[in-house]
Amino acid sequence: MDSLYRNALPQLDGGLFLTDGGIETSLIFNDGLELPDFAAFDLFRRPGGETVLRQYFRAYARIAMRFGAGLILESATWRASADWGERLGYSRRELEFVNRRAIALLQGVRQELNDAGAVAVVSGCVGPRGDGYQPARVMSADEARGYHRAQVEAFAATGADMASAITMNYVEEAIGVAQAARDTGMPVALSFTVETDGRLPTGQPLGEAIAQVDAETGSYPSYYMLNCAHPDHLHLKSDSQWTLRIRGLRANASRKSHAELNDSAELDIGDPGELAGQYSALKRSVLPNLNVMGGCCGTDQRHVEQIAAACAPLFTREAVKA
Repeated sequence: MDSLYRNALPQLDGGLFLTDGGIETSLIFNDGLELPDFAAFDLFRRPGGETVLRQYFRAYARIAMRFGAGLILESATWRASADWGERLGYSRRELEFVNRRAIALLQGVRQELNDAGAVAVVSGCVGPRGDGYQPARVMSADEARGYHRAQVEAFAATGADMASAITMNYVEEAIGVAQAARDTGMPVALSFTVETDGRLPTGQPLGEAIAQVDAETGSYPSYYMLNCAHPDHLHLKSDSQWTLRIRGLRANASRKSHAELNDSAELDIGDPGELAGQYSALKRSVLPNLNVMGGCCGTDQRHVEQIAAACAPLFTREAVKA
């Protein structure tokens, strides 16, 4: 299936687009499913797994339609790269198949939204090669480019509209993903995570990381996002020009640090209403281009619904029409 939007992503027009919440924590803690290594893509080889994922994304489609928002459908493939696939017993061929299947599922949900007059963008999700919180094995940009290219090529072959690299915790890997996307002609959004001090886990300031990626890729990323951190941890300033490159936010519900979340046996859903208010405040103050909004760890439909309710009044309805 051909991409609908590869040459002109509709979220770049500035209207409100929602994403889903924290898919892995939602499936584990809310639905009681086991996801080894946080690998949601493993559901495709389980009886009924694809139905679970389809129902999951349909729930967010209903929220988007209720608020007249667009929707970024992010594939359940955060762990579907070579190293993680090998840990779970997938061959390279099987891994390519599951990446394609994940996009096909979203294309079906997108068609349902289009039939209802809503706009949806299908995005292939790329995750870090290593741990999402700790960059223990740092690749060069060239190595990251080679590692992630197979997954990005699988997305490109399916007609996905774009790729998104989620939870990037050091700059070289983000550069490599951007280069792999450029090699295949895929638009890409890069999403960094930060520690409680607002810096990448490597200690690099966020603004420097974004500037470095742009400098080394010719500003190839369509936009940047932030994820897997609470809004309190961002420490953004309104006079920072680089924040204009940030369009997306998928925050954690919890104020806990990454280390504390790793050690937590219970889900911390925070306060959905308070979180939504913080999204609205960030949009009005320090992130004027913010228009892609969803959640990460601990968030689910309740949080995204509250975010939509708080932020929809900041956008015009016409901006998200097809």
